[in-house]
Amino acid sequence: MSWDTVPGKNSEGYRDPTAATALSNVQRSQRGLQSKRAGEHFENLISASLNWYKDKGVAFIEKTPEPMRPLRPPNRMGQFLACYTKAGQPDFKGTLTGGRAVVFEAKHTDSDRIEYGRLTKEQIDSLTEHHRLGAAAFIMVSFELQDFYRVPWEIWRDMKSRYGHKHMTQAELEPFRVQYIAGVLKLLEGIELDYAPDEEKKGDTTHE
Repeated sequence: MSWDTVPGKNSEGYRDPTAATALSNVQRSQRGLQSKRAGEHFENLISASLNWYKDKGVAFIEKTPEPMRPLRPPNRMGQFLACYTKAGQPDFKGTLTGGRAVVFEAKHTDSDRIEYGRLTKEQIDSLTEHHRLGAAAFIMVSFELQDFYRVPWEIWRDMKSRYGHKHMTQAELEPFRVQYIAGVLKLLEGIELDYAPDEEKKGDTTHE
């Protein structure tokens, strides 16, 4: 018997979705694609801003390349099939003038909150270790590519105990707002004060 004669089945034998389900699937796919593109645009905005800081001699910070392993030799056009060999690390790593390391992850959302669960275990472990060793570790957050925030790692890490839930709203993020001026995201402004060792902060009365 042909699948064409079976109600609710298509020619390949799979169940046909209802119109509402099909529409929902398309909308979900479109939202996912839009979110992916927005996330890529956010990372490009960060990279352009980091180039501005580099030109000013303030810092040298680069996008972390994803380690890959080729699965077959490249074709005549130089294209090849590959797979990731290691779970994702924080998006950006580099150094400030003077030698201070900087490590951060970038997360974009079109929602009204940013969830703690957006980070992988590997990213959490890496940021925790860099922070322990003295690096300036943080999460850069974008809301609809309109509002930007730099969340210190210890704030993100202790999100649940500080706010009573494992997400942050824009109101809770407000103290960490980053300005976007003349095409530059000022994500490194004040970082030396914000991430100075505790004993330095105690002795710095100008920071209060």
